[in-house]
Amino acid sequence: MSKTITFNELRRIKDSLPNGSMKQIATRLNLNVETVRNYFGGSNYDKGESAGIHYEQGPDGGMVTINDTTILDIAQQMISN
Repeated sequence: MSKTITFNELRRIKDSLPNGSMKQIATRLNLNVETVRNYFGGSNYDKGESAGIHYEQGPDGGMVTINDTTILDIAQQMISN
């Protein structure tokens, strides 16, 4: 299921993650860690892949439509714990 949030909200989630979370998420989902970083706004496409997100300019950093919320869901669980 897709979800739309602001870019700044996505960055706040990323910034709230404990150290090492990107690697833990990547390992859990069998992804390259750069792909997980790209999901949260990174742009290393030499080592990582696109993570199925789409950006639109707008207030609060713009809007981000996330096609697959699996990484976001895991990140929010990590923050909650």
